[in-house]
Amino acid sequence: MPFETLLALVLFAFTTSITPGPNNMMLFASGVNFGFRRTIPHMLGIGAGFFSLLLGVGFGLGALLHTVPLLYTVLKFAGGIYLVWIAWKIGTSRAIGEAEAGARPMTFLGAAAFQWVNPKAWVMAVTAMATYTDTERYFFTVTVVGLAFGIVNLPSVSTWAGFGSALREWLSVPVRLKWFNITMAVLLVLSLWPMLK
Repeated sequence: MPFETLLALVLFAFTTSITPGPNNMMLFASGVNFGFRRTIPHMLGIGAGFFSLLLGVGFGLGALLHTVPLLYTVLKFAGGIYLVWIAWKIGTSRAIGEAEAGARPMTFLGAAAFQWVNPKAWVMAVTAMATYTDTERYFFTVTVVGLAFGIVNLPSVSTWAGFGSALREWLSVPVRLKWFNITMAVLLVLSLWPMLK
């Protein structure tokens, strides 16, 4: 892969990984409600799940979705429904103490599985594979795309959990946390809009 293409790929991976979307909204809320350390499995799950999705799209699922567009539509709407449910859970969370006592952050496996129904993740994976792979050296370039996202993703998403964790003390006031969680729930639902068109 030429250096210019690799640089463009890394920039694409960085910008799509760090910009707001369902994963980052959930990590931000998790950082506030559970702290950075308890959010680490969620962050790692995103990276592993997205890496597996990239490889899946690169090695055949992308062609299947192109052939059967209804499948892509079903995936988008299933992911959208799941995100609305997560938004409801975030929006109704009321106190950091309650979060520590009863609720739990998303698990590694839950976050990894979520990538397979996350509309933004599918858009990113299909775009990356269509743009940055080379038919002459397909296996190699699919692997490079996967590794580029693997390297860039964790530092990008951890930024959101870190911001949330930094606001944890300020949001320990119940009324502030209530409105923060409601705002994050609304933003999570709004993040779906461009992807569900």
